Amino acid sequence: MENAAQKLLDDVERKWKWYQIDRFVGALVGAVIYSLGINLFIVPVSLYSGGVMGFSQVIRTVLVQYMHLPIHNFDIAGLVYYLINVPILLLSMRQIGRRFFAKTVMCVTAVTVLLSVIPIPAQPILPEDTLAVCVIGGIICGAGMGLALKNGGCLGGMDIVGMMLVKWRGDFKVGRVNMFTNMILYGICLFLFDIPTVIYSLIYASVSSFAIDKMHSQTINVEVRVITKTRNEEMEKEICSSMTRGVTRWEAVGAFTDEQVQVLFVLVSKYELGQLKSIVHKHDPHAFVMINEGVRVVGNYLTKI
Repeated sequence: MENAAQKLLDDVERKWKWYQIDRFVGALVGAVIYSLGINLFIVPVSLYSGGVMGFSQVIRTVLVQYMHLPIHNFDIAGLVYYLINVPILLLSMRQIGRRFFAKTVMCVTAVTVLLSVIPIPAQPILPEDTLAVCVIGGIICGAGMGLALKNGGCLGGMDIVGMMLVKWRGDFKVGRVNMFTNMILYGICLFLFDIPTVIYSLIYASVSSFAIDKMHSQTINVEVRVITKTRNEEMEKEICSSMTRGVTRWEAVGAFTDEQVQVLFVLVSKYELGQLKSIVHKHDPHAFVMINEGVRVVGNYLTKI
């Protein structure tokens, strides 16, 4: 009996380890996608990204074009972006958790390096259609940022502030926080650049914010009811220990079979749904699972980042 319990514990720990490795890789892939979107679509048409990256690009432009800093064939926006993120990371280190902090440092560093090494096309990919570039670039960059957030990390800047606000109040959305910041950024851009540049940058930022909220599912709460015919304490313990989620158990009777059944009620965020279904299927492949997305939660509920 003890050997079986230890084997189950080892199996859970191994799966949890690989689950965390997959999330680190996913966050890194998000940073790569974002960097590709910036250098291949946004920079060639002289548009400005949102948030801290947008401010970094504005500083880059002021230093190179207005102050004539002697920099050729090298985009210093990534370096400026990193320097701005250092104090933000230090201030938020205690509040965002060690794992989230580690992934964020990894992603910010990756973005800084990638923006410096990914070649910027001499001509835009779609030279005659700036609007299409805005939309495509916004989708790619937003998907990259959302993927990083979905895997428990972020690309720095206002994403960190947004995630802290999500943790404080679950009804906040990271994309909306970015949109508010962009209003300030593009207000500054109106005084420095021409109106078409600002308008196209706003279109890009709007599409990007929309894509972030579509990818970033931490704020989408999911109500799950699991109906199983046998009492399975191992399933309940694994949900509580590996997912840090509470389980409410009801005793019920099947009306058709008149058999005793167990109803487990769990509330999770959408990105945890796959892990929960995997645990249920492992312990009871015949369990009946009902899922209801988009429920509103008021009270003592842990919003994870």
